[in-house]
Amino acid sequence: MTIIPDMHPDVVLMDIFLPRMSGIECLARLKAKIPEVQIVILTAMDNQELLFMALKAGADGYLLKRTKAVDLRRALLDVLGGGVPMTSQIARRVIESFRRKAKNRDESAHLSMREEQIVRLLSQGYANKAIADRLEISIDTVCSHLKRVFEKLHVSSRTEAVVRYMASKASQQNPEDPV
Repeated sequence: MTIIPDMHPDVVLMDIFLPRMSGIECLARLKAKIPEVQIVILTAMDNQELLFMALKAGADGYLLKRTKAVDLRRALLDVLGGGVPMTSQIARRVIESFRRKAKNRDESAHLSMREEQIVRLLSQGYANKAIADRLEISIDTVCSHLKRVFEKLHVSSRTEAVVRYMASKASQQNPEDPV
């Protein structure tokens, strides 16, 4: 933990279980010291509670150790490009959880058209610069919109924003509509 900040890594792969502290605690400490580092949890633990604890602590992705090497490489490139790598099983769990929560409460957050565009591009793996280029706006404007999105959706990370947005869109879709 003390060596990592001095190395200035772009991405860190971290397990949930570490020898001296939990990976979730280490993740939170690292994010506090070097917020720009991308941290992907790589663990054998397919546990919903640990998954959400890791995401709340600031994890930028969550993969299971059974992930194939080629998929792990792709996931690391994805997170470096602003994406949110998760195994499909983990992503399904996250989405199902948010669907349940969305059904149980009235969503008061209404995103503007521009905020929706940004979150949609974020969900497709675009980094802030790529979003700015694509929408022909400045990176600062993208960051301002993302800040408002975080506030409206009551989230604290890009991952949570994407998941909450996707879950709210899925819950708004009429079950009788063709998919």
